[in-house]
Amino acid sequence: MASVSSATFSGHGARSLLQFLRLVGQLKRVPRTGWVYRNVQRPESVSDHMYRMAVMAMVIKDDRLNKDRCVRLALVHDMAECIVGDIAPADNIPKEEKHRREEEAMKQITQLLPEDLRKELYELWEEYETQSSAEAKFVKQLDQCEMILQASEYEDLEHKPGRLQDFYDSTADVSLFVFNCLDFSKKCDTTWALKEATEQEAVMKMPWMKTGGGSACL
Repeated sequence: MASVSSATFSGHGARSLLQFLRLVGQLKRVPRTGWVYRNVQRPESVSDHMYRMAVMAMVIKDDRLNKDRCVRLALVHDMAECIVGDIAPADNIPKEEKHRREEEAMKQITQLLPEDLRKELYELWEEYETQSSAEAKFVKQLDQCEMILQASEYEDLEHKPGRLQDFYDSTADVSLFVFNCLDFSKKCDTTWALKEATEQEAVMKMPWMKTGGGSACL
């Protein structure tokens, strides 16, 4: 296996792969713009957001969906932001222009990969952008769900419930989110069951977290 791998990414190919990895590594240092605009301390990066989305996709329980494809879509959907940054609605950039910039960025990024991988990553990004599959539509829901989960965590950390309510209000089109054993169903308004759950209730449902005799810990 080692000889095949070294042959596949030898010489210029290996250097291009390293360039690709360094480029997407920039996502670790691109903050999520929405949190920056709301003066959140130590806002998450785009990479943080994509990672938890991928984990969410990995633990889904829906036989109608291709789980592996959902994970791949989650890992690719914001990849262009390593070049263009996280363009938020508050930036007032038209949707068409945002798409054009990200499309050019994805072409630039994937040019560093062998043809088969180049095609796979670009088509995954395009599938998400056009919402052309059930998996892409589901991952779009995960994108929204991860955002409000993060908003809830920031409110808890700052001890300011409701400070980020507009992030919840922006997810009116999200209908249902089933995350492993937790079921967060959308209500008639834009308040999520997650926000109403007590910390103890959440801990009790997480089998890897200890309860009793002090605060919960990993």
